[in-house]
Amino acid sequence: MNYIEEYQRKLVPVDEAVKAVKSGDLVHYGEFMMNSIYLDSALARRKEELHDVLIRTTACPFPPQAVLADPERKHFIYNDWHFSGASRKLHEEDLCNYIPVTYNEAVTIYDRGYVPVDIAMIMVTPMDKHGYFNLGTSNSVTRTFSKAARIVIAEVNTSVPKCLGGNSESIHLSEIDYIVEGHNLPLIQLPEVPISEVDKKVAAMVMKEIPNRACLQLGIGAMPNAIGAMIAQSDLKDLGVHTEMLVDSFVDMYEAGRISGVYKTLDKGKMVYTFAMGSNKLYDFMDENPVCAIYPVGYTNDPYIIGQNDNVMAINNALEVDLYGQVASEASGIRHISGTGGQLDFISGSFRSRGGKGFICLTSTYKDANGNIASRIRPTLSPGTIVTLHRAVNFYVVTEYGVIQLKGKSTWERAEALISIAHPDFRDELIKEAGKMKIWLRSNRLA
Repeated sequence: MNYIEEYQRKLVPVDEAVKAVKSGDLVHYGEFMMNSIYLDSALARRKEELHDVLIRTTACPFPPQAVLADPERKHFIYNDWHFSGASRKLHEEDLCNYIPVTYNEAVTIYDRGYVPVDIAMIMVTPMDKHGYFNLGTSNSVTRTFSKAARIVIAEVNTSVPKCLGGNSESIHLSEIDYIVEGHNLPLIQLPEVPISEVDKKVAAMVMKEIPNRACLQLGIGAMPNAIGAMIAQSDLKDLGVHTEMLVDSFVDMYEAGRISGVYKTLDKGKMVYTFAMGSNKLYDFMDENPVCAIYPVGYTNDPYIIGQNDNVMAINNALEVDLYGQVASEASGIRHISGTGGQLDFISGSFRSRGGKGFICLTSTYKDANGNIASRIRPTLSPGTIVTLHRAVNFYVVTEYGVIQLKGKSTWERAEALISIAHPDFRDELIKEAGKMKIWLRSNRLA
């Protein structure tokens, strides 16, 4: 095949490419920072020609024009595997729906045909001499839904870093139906999340639990960022990385000499991840860097794969934990905020790991909508709240008041342990509620 000639044959104006979308089609956008503003805007311009087009994405960082152009949802119905801030706001306006998923199963869901895909609209790097386009910062399920699609439309963007595998990090020219060019916008950068003094106290608690040669997973948010910053400034040695999301703090840790990966069981010397979100510092670091290895989420998030590395330290956020040990990380009441993501996968995987620990981190209190201080450790979860981690899966819980381990503990032992790391102002009330729930046994520790 003459790749240059074939490329030119498939190269079309963006408005021509999106004519492939028909009413009733399922259109899959890219994932995370690899969503294409260019293709989305072109699809939005076809609004009056189309009806009942299903759009799927994963954590699109911007509100799609196709959605904003159709507030009655007659033309486009928008769905997201994991809410970004943009999707959260659209959901509150009844313009976006969440798709529940155990993230490690997402590849299999497409492979088995549970989600038939008509059109894949993805963003890629320029073609290499072998006819391949790199998928950039998001592997996840992009390769899988592109294979499942009837038609693949690819926007070539020279700003996209070339992220080495792993596997499934590229798509061949022969698998693409239409190519569009000309936009070349820089990737969206993830805003810096402020780190509070309480976040730092929680992070300091976790730091005491992390040994040399640990294998790290960091979730999204201020708390994992605080821990990453502390690790970069610590004396920890020979850390490995097997994570779902690659963020800026991994660059800081690597450049500080904390990460070598030489003691990992799998992918020695590699920083393994399935997608990345951060600043240009991160994107520049990833570009053609052989120390980074991007894989499909069916590999990175498989608890069996995770557990094969020793000393896996999985560090994730939560919104609430109840006295049974149930964790809510994606919703508060009926208000949907994010998604299950990889939290369930990595907490489960860390338990399989020799020496592994899976941490649910949260500040002990927060301010509610009326400005009142409320406890994040509650007798029961807020009404309507979605459970992210089943109580039997929960492993370690951390607040600024301590670290507890829940495996093997009875209901009263769990309640006592959780109350011990709640804010002192709320402990008496929590004890009273635990008594009503018949999960309290007076003990010397909290007498």
